[in-house]
Amino acid sequence: MSTHSHDHSDVFHSHAPATKMKLAFILTLLILIVEVGGGFLSHSLALLSDAGHVITDLAAIGLTWYSLEQSHRPISETMTYGYHRSGILAALINSVTLIVISLIILVVAYRRFQTPEPAGGVWMFVSPLIGLILNLYMGLGMRNDNNINIKSAVLHMLGDAAASAAVIVGAITIYFTGWYIVDPILSVLISLLILFGAVGIVRQTVNILMEATPKGIEIQQVAEKIRTVQGVFDVHDLHVWSISSGKHALSCHIVLDGQLTIHDSQAVLREIEHQLNHLGIGHVTIQTEDADHPHENSVLCNPGEEHHHH
Repeated sequence: MSTHSHDHSDVFHSHAPATKMKLAFILTLLILIVEVGGGFLSHSLALLSDAGHVITDLAAIGLTWYSLEQSHRPISETMTYGYHRSGILAALINSVTLIVISLIILVVAYRRFQTPEPAGGVWMFVSPLIGLILNLYMGLGMRNDNNINIKSAVLHMLGDAAASAAVIVGAITIYFTGWYIVDPILSVLISLLILFGAVGIVRQTVNILMEATPKGIEIQQVAEKIRTVQGVFDVHDLHVWSISSGKHALSCHIVLDGQLTIHDSQAVLREIEHQLNHLGIGHVTIQTEDADHPHENSVLCNPGEEHHHH
């Protein structure tokens, strides 16, 4: 049995992301206060829906910050993979909340289409302008980070910057034309923007929680890679999954020549680990067997037939 881990791209070990998130949390709280105040002062649903968007940003950033802190917690006997998944759960909860908020905004906007309310004024311009500047500052500063939670937080920030820009354009339009209908139209667009981003994140997180094969990794290609290693006759019971975003793990059984010594088989294991590392799989567990060991003939294990070996 060999369990080896080379993690070249482990972003969780730098404390920098947590500090960035703390700053982002404080700035986003500031945007929220400004936009909620501005929304009520200007009677703008678009600005309030933007504030709704900001609440979800705050949740996203708060949860991300929490999960980054969590992922530094040491591995224990009860949590053998550590707390990396807490971030995936955070991203899931957060994106489901986003979907609910955007549906609420759509309902309120629908009512406003039927009875348009006057909205506008200087606050509808100033509040989103502050939001736009701060979101761009944060989003562009963190856009190159590879962590899924920071990515989802950046998506929130850039989405929010776009929403704020739309509200500014709306405020100018209302000021010059008096078309109050612009306000609910914008809020519908903003909520669709929220929906679109959230559904994508839900799909990504559910895949990780369902232990799906990570995006960009082909099971058959991985099996071929293992078979090309000299000394490996076959591979089966192959599983590849993500512990967290960008942290991939693999387990499999390989068939070796029964005459090999344990010492000889180490070279085979090292070569397999080396090959898999190129595919971005850092955490590898391999069970070695000889040809007489009972097993299925397929690469994937069939749980229903696991105990009926021929």
